[in-house]
Amino acid sequence: MFTLQIEHDVRDFRMWKRAFDGDPLDRAGSGVRSYRISRPIGEENHVMVELDFETQEAAVFFLARLENDVWKSGAAAQALLNEPSTRIIETLAVETLEAP
Repeated sequence: MFTLQIEHDVRDFRMWKRAFDGDPLDRAGSGVRSYRISRPIGEENHVMVELDFETQEAAVFFLARLENDVWKSGAAAQALLNEPSTRIIETLAVETLEAP
């Protein structure tokens, strides 16, 4: 699995979330299998998103579309305070541990 990690400051979390929920790139149709939205405790307007893909190519293509089609215009651009920090990582192992 490959994960596109995105981190950035936003003007207002609710504004950003509305733009995210609008799903302008059709996440499911673009190969996103799951996603997580997080933020550091005490930093309400700092957002971290992880989008999971089956292939590296799908993650790279989706990032390019975000950079060119979403972050430069529309509601998403208005919600961002700075250039998002991004990277694509490969998951090598996942284990679930049970308490003793």
